[in-house]
Amino acid sequence: MTFEEAHKELEQIVAKLEAGQAPLDEMTALWKRGEELYAFCRGQLDAAQGRIEELAKSAAQRDEVAPGA
Repeated sequence: MTFEEAHKELEQIVAKLEAGQAPLDEMTALWKRGEELYAFCRGQLDAAQGRIEELAKSAAQRDEVAPGA
């Protein structure tokens, strides 16, 4: 599953929960699935942020080693 797929499914779940039209058992299952999707998306975003920070740090180190190059 990609981040985009998980995000889209999570948006659909939120819309269903906000509508409040589902039976309690279904709402509970939707909430649980939403928690799983949120955790997945959060993990993907955290990993991406870590990679970006590493790239920025690497670029900054290159600039320090070879200024003006």
